[in-house]
Amino acid sequence: MHDITAISAEIDQLGPAKIPSPLPFGRFVFDDKQLTMHISQEMLEDFSPDPTYYSFQEAGPREKIYFDPSKARCAIATCGGLCPGVNDVIRAMVMEGHHQYGICSTIGIRYGLTPEYVSRIHEFGGTILGSSRGHQPIDEIVDALERMNVNILFLIGGDGTMKAASSIHTEIMSRKLKISVIGIPKTIDNDIYFVSRSFGFDTAVAKATEAIRCAHTEAQGAPNGIGMVKLMGRESGF
Repeated sequence: MHDITAISAEIDQLGPAKIPSPLPFGRFVFDDKQLTMHISQEMLEDFSPDPTYYSFQEAGPREKIYFDPSKARCAIATCGGLCPGVNDVIRAMVMEGHHQYGICSTIGIRYGLTPEYVSRIHEFGGTILGSSRGHQPIDEIVDALERMNVNILFLIGGDGTMKAASSIHTEIMSRKLKISVIGIPKTIDNDIYFVSRSFGFDTAVAKATEAIRCAHTEAQGAPNGIGMVKLMGRESGF
């Protein structure tokens, strides 16, 4: 007999949500609704002989929200390497916030964002906000959020960005500020636990397939031809 380890992954809240959601339609999700997932031994970085279960709050719109959308200000930043679909994510957040929730303004770090500005960016690659790598002082980031009166910060990026989001959250909590931090994981490797398909993965596979077919054609057309293909993606490359 093995012991069963149950872990609850609760999301920190700034306070009780009292404002009725402005969504005109849709299915609201209750905060106490939990989804339980089993983690196999192979998926655990630290091997454990005991079964492990994670309990997650179900994602989705809530009937009551914390911020008043007519007064809330959002900020979006993209970090790390480029990934297909980043502009789609930016566009979806701006459009949903403006048309469905009535968010008063959304700041694009570097530039300001409006629904008109983002309406066609999903047709282009890269990120309209620009991207950078490397360490940024967490205290200076939170100082800037305070100066700009940002209520909700969206960070789109990979491992380093998610660690930075956690550090920003810790700094915000230590200052007792009312700022939400939302991390949106970005990877073409499709290697996120509990996520069946990460954005940009399909495009990455399609482009890799196109390159492989071209290399195969070249190899077939030459005597003793060899086509060499190298794919990134840690354990997803194969």
